[in-house]
Amino acid sequence: MKIAITGAGGQLGRDLIRVLGPVHELLPYTRQQLDVRDEEAVVRLIVETQPDVVIHAAAYTQVDQAEGHPEDAYMINSYGTRNVALAAQKAGAKMVYISTDYVFDGTKEGLYSESDRTNPLSIYGKSKLHGEKFVEIACERFYIVRTSWLYGKHGNNFVKKVLELAGKQPSLTMVSDQYGSPTYTYDLALFVAELICTDLFGVYHASNRGSCSRYEFAQEILRAAEINGVTLKPVSAAAFSLPAARPDNSAFDDTAIRNSGLTRIRDWKSALHDFICNDLER
Repeated sequence: MKIAITGAGGQLGRDLIRVLGPVHELLPYTRQQLDVRDEEAVVRLIVETQPDVVIHAAAYTQVDQAEGHPEDAYMINSYGTRNVALAAQKAGAKMVYISTDYVFDGTKEGLYSESDRTNPLSIYGKSKLHGEKFVEIACERFYIVRTSWLYGKHGNNFVKKVLELAGKQPSLTMVSDQYGSPTYTYDLALFVAELICTDLFGVYHASNRGSCSRYEFAQEILRAAEINGVTLKPVSAAAFSLPAARPDNSAFDDTAIRNSGLTRIRDWKSALHDFICNDLER
């Protein structure tokens, strides 16, 4: 297949290229090459190149900055997504939209399934949910793939930050009362690669299975990296005065993946150990 990828220079985009490149013809676009806010340019490029699938991974992901600059978040995450959706529809392509766990408010006890009510707390979450709505309206054949707590070989992420700080400080403070599902970008790319070869359209929760707090996540990072002598101190999220509210619980249940007969993504601890031992450049 011919596959267009927006956000190709990002953390997920680069793993999508790594997974899809050997099998498919790729049209990767970085944000410098394609400004998704420019409807005319987006539609022209997608219609001219005629991809079979458009994977929209480009996003404004600065959660706290979005609170002070909501127009930037909405222009990219909402209207930029609308532009890509319109272009995919005109080109007759399937569309994959990478969304987020931040569309939920975190008040549910237990794991979030695809049918649970959305209620984002932050500008970032609201802008991504608006993007979902635009995709549902504009596209006939779409996959909305919500994911969470991304980390991988490329770009900055929580795993790399913990390892960096552990090399400099004897003790680290980590939030212990917010829970989510860590996701290895390579595993997410493998799932997307399988998904686009089907016509199983709809909304999917795609993360590594299981859940943890940031504190528990950091514990496992240090364990996988065999780092001793660093003390982790649990703290409430309320101790940090961050501009954007985060859900206290955004852990995923992969209901749609199970019901569709797709390959379930492995558990988060196995993925993390694999990443640190075999894929992380240190």
